[in-house]
Parts: sequence; C-alpha cells; structure tokens
Amino acid sequence: MRDLALLIFLTLDGVMQSPGRPDEDSSGGFLHGGWARGCWDEVMEQVAAEAMRDPYDLLLGRATYDAFAGSFASEADRLASRLTAATKYVVTSDPGSLGWSNSVGVSGEVATAVARLKEQEGPLLQVHGSWQLSQTLLSEGLVDELRLWTFPVVVGAGKRLFGDRTPPAEWTLLKADTTPKGATMGLYRRT
Repeated sequence: MRDLALLIFLTLDGVMQSPGRPDEDSSGGFLHGGWARGCWDEVMEQVAAEAMRDPYDLLLGRATYDAFAGSFASEADRLASRLTAATKYVVTSDPGSLGWSNSVGVSGEVATAVARLKEQEGPLLQVHGSWQLSQTLLSEGLVDELRLWTFPVVVGAGKRLFGDRTPPAEWTLLKADTTPKGATMGLYRRT
C-alpha cells in the first residue's frame, strides 16, 4: 500500500492555475499566468529537497502531463531527470498517445483506478498541479498528504485547489518553512 500526496503551488487567495508561464493555462479567460516567477528558483530548491528527494511515481491529469512532457522530457537538469525517470500514471482517454518515457495510461472511473494504484506496492504517488484530478481525489478522500507552496501574490479569479466538493477534513502540519522572498511551504498529513 502506498500514499498519495498533492504537490501544489498556490497564490495567497488559493488559485493554483498557471503558476509557471503566462501561456500555461488561460482557460476561463485567466490572464495572470506566470504568477510564481518572483519566487520560482528558491521554491524549486525547496521542492527538490522536501518533496522530490525520495523515490516517487507521478499521477497526472492529461493537460499537466502534456505541459510537463513539453517542458521536461528533453531537459537534463536534476528535477527534469527525476520526472522523466518516474513512472507517470496519466488520466487520459487516449493512452496510446503518451510519448514520454515511463508513461502509463489510466482510464475508466478515476477514483476506482487511483484506489487500485494506492493498493499496489511502490513509492509515493505524487500529483503535481492537475487541478481537476486534484479536486476529484480530495472529494473522494484519496489524498494522504498536502505539499503546498503558497506564493505572496493575489490574482483574484482562477482555478482553486479547494472547491465546493471538498469534504471537511483535518490536517496535521508536518513541516513548514519560508523562502527569503516570502513563499511559504506547508507539508500536511491527513489526520
């Protein structure tokens, strides 16, 4: 049996949409993509040390998978190499189109498929971004850990991690830290 953790970048007002680039996800007319850039390098150092140091597999929604594959599949830096080496389970209706190495399609009813993945032996399952998938996993009670990085920026409208379907839950803070530019890390375990 293995745990599942969400690794999410958030604004102070809870938006997780399009942290890295202006063109990452403009759905719904979102105009503030790239909001994490002011703290990006120092946060990525924390992510590497705190969330990507130990072995893990990835569970990704299709849009996030496509964005990651386009950004990291040909990169040679340490984080890109870890992402490429990890087994990537991708929620998709077209598993035959997964071209990034170590990619496996997940289809059918998502909660059932993910529950089966969690029952297998293996390393931690990490979900990076993947807004719709993250909301589904939270609503189904399948998330064991939250690995949240909150950036000191407010953007207003956008996709939020915690939506109307998120059930009440208590979380225990495992570790917290702050970067010099004010981004905060909070690692939580479901109580």
